Amino acid sequence: MAGRVCPMWVGYIMASPLRRLLQNPGKILGDYIEPGMTVLDVGCAMGFFSLAAARLVGSNGRVVCVDLQSGMIESLKRRAARSGLSERTDPRVCGEHSLEISDLVGQVDFALAFYVVHEVPNVPGLMTEIYAVLKPGGRFFVAEPRGHTSVDEYEATEAAAQKAGFTIIGHPKLRRDRTTVFVKN
Repeated sequence: MAGRVCPMWVGYIMASPLRRLLQNPGKILGDYIEPGMTVLDVGCAMGFFSLAAARLVGSNGRVVCVDLQSGMIESLKRRAARSGLSERTDPRVCGEHSLEISDLVGQVDFALAFYVVHEVPNVPGLMTEIYAVLKPGGRFFVAEPRGHTSVDEYEATEAAAQKAGFTIIGHPKLRRDRTTVFVKN
């Protein structure tokens, strides 16, 4: 799903261990992911959140990692292999207009879109695809950087999610970010 696509070099910054000082992925995801779950990481880049999610889902869980850029996916594969998490991750390159995840309909327990919605030209389409793959009661966590999204843009994201069928259940506090957790009814 192409829009304003993050350059590859930014992926290295986003995967930096120093980022954990500001955004600890285990803490951010820990309340939402349990062992055995199937997780979808939309716009996974080099796997900053994917690898943490893979640790949380345990050996019986799975993290589907989707990104538009094959270079990001290749880096994620190498990082997962070095971390011993390859068997828990399912890295995929998506298309410009679709996440190409129709094989997951009704199978996903938790979806994450961290710093990616502002890059997507068809936000309603994205929300519809994610809604379709979640199980009833599945949660969807969206985070957008305040520097890239205005209040109006973020409210439009929330409205698109609600129009797709999601219900807002919370706004976790993350410094410098706009966040929402949705649930599929």
